[in-house]
Amino acid sequence: MSSEGNGGSMSDAMTMVSVNRAVADLRRGSFVVIESRGELALTQAAETVTAESLERLGRSGQGQPRLALTANRARVLDFPASKTSVVLLPITDSVNADTVRCLVDPTWARNVHTPLLPQPVALQEADGDSCASAAIRLSKLAEMLPAAVTIPLASDWFEKLNGSAVNRDLPTVEADAIARYTSLSADTLRPVTEARMPIAATEDARIIGFRPADGGAEHFAIVIGAPKANQPALCRLHSECFTGDILGSMRCDCGPQLKRALELIGEAGHGVLLYLAHEGRGIGLMNKLRAYQLQDLGLDTVDANEHLGFEPDERSFQAAASMLKHLGIQNIRLMTNNPVKVEALSLEGVNVIERVRHAMPSNPHNQAYLETKALRSGHLLDH
Repeated sequence: MSSEGNGGSMSDAMTMVSVNRAVADLRRGSFVVIESRGELALTQAAETVTAESLERLGRSGQGQPRLALTANRARVLDFPASKTSVVLLPITDSVNADTVRCLVDPTWARNVHTPLLPQPVALQEADGDSCASAAIRLSKLAEMLPAAVTIPLASDWFEKLNGSAVNRDLPTVEADAIARYTSLSADTLRPVTEARMPIAATEDARIIGFRPADGGAEHFAIVIGAPKANQPALCRLHSECFTGDILGSMRCDCGPQLKRALELIGEAGHGVLLYLAHEGRGIGLMNKLRAYQLQDLGLDTVDANEHLGFEPDERSFQAAASMLKHLGIQNIRLMTNNPVKVEALSLEGVNVIERVRHAMPSNPHNQAYLETKALRSGHLLDH
């Protein structure tokens, strides 16, 4: 298969496939081996830890198993995270599976007692590609909580397996591949198919599906009219929202934003709405529901994400820029209240001619959410 046919070089595709397989194994609760600059570490997503998997982790590696947490989660737990991006907590005999779950998930088993823990060890990183930070990033790609249990492996670990049925099928993924995955996924996005799709806003619409080289997350473009020939095109980047777009949740403004954006593009006669696989600002639906639980306890949307260990916004808009390039759209009028989207697209070479205000009326259930977006996330909710 040529590089044009598979959406990138064969090497890039294989790199992405290795990450994709590791993601699938993490989501199943399995172990993966991460390699970074000659070092190996056995890793499992922290939210899937059991007593048996902790015991196996300790038997498989050398030294002491560790729990890798983000600095955001460490601060919530009052650990001295300093300026490092990852904090490593030694897993001693007093730290069991329930303890790990309590440490990484503030919504799980709140009545379980968390014993006194040893002082965490801050991980000093040079290039941000250590096994521990790669494990955190891999957990994020799997849309799981950003925490992992990990233990170093001897350099000759694979040679000593002797075909062990337990370990021989463990996937191995390089830390560099994990770090590059989001960019590679965007670079290798290609249109797969398209279809005419009359919608309530206009009958002159079609939908185009995009897929990366490894068959990972798919994104969609709803194209109205001929935006390529009528530039600058009215454009909306819309992150998927199952609760708002489909169920009509009143906790956010996503559903009304989606509907109104399509109406405005229909009225303009040409434009595109990019429907991006960025549920929950990139943390995934399961974690968004966890964040909702924390919001019901009094946290705002930013604090809820940080309590789970995430950044307030985990999205990358590289995929959006790649899709616009394939559509032949270079100049856009961007419907958004988020200046970060304007900056992100501009950095990717998209010429944002104008930011078009796209604020929706509030309701009693999302008033605080909208205020937080304005006050803490810099959204321009001008009226």
